[in-house]
Amino acid sequence: MESSRPAAPADIPLIVELARLMRAELSAMRGGALWEAREAWPEPLDTAYTELVGRADALVVVGTIDDVVIGYGAVVVETLRSGARLGVVTDLFVEEGARAVGVGEAMANALVAHCESLGCVGVDAPALPGHRAAKNFFETHGFTARALVMHRHLGPSAS
Repeated sequence: MESSRPAAPADIPLIVELARLMRAELSAMRGGALWEAREAWPEPLDTAYTELVGRADALVVVGTIDDVVIGYGAVVVETLRSGARLGVVTDLFVEEGARAVGVGEAMANALVAHCESLGCVGVDAPALPGHRAAKNFFETHGFTARALVMHRHLGPSAS
């Protein structure tokens, strides 16, 4: 049975392992190197995710099949200049062999419900350009594009 639950401190080693798989997958995609350098949680990942699990303005969930953790997701609630709140999905990942069975949906629903409970005006979930599976997943679950970020590479560093 597919489900999700809030992450516990005991889940951190598995979350770090899954985060490394996500980084390997995304960093190879267009825009992935810069995503890793700018948006991905910083090393050491065990510290970053331990802090994230403890934050009052965030929720980290794990996705399971028959109580076996095979994915994780995270959302952070930001306060906008207007005072309104916006949820920002920072992580959503399911092991490749367990995709398209409902685990990602269960986690996304939990993240959105958390944002709703905090009175957020919306939830943003970034997807890399060309990552059609992520774009399709989010669109299937009620997300629509609200902005495109255009980038011009200038040098040999992350792009």
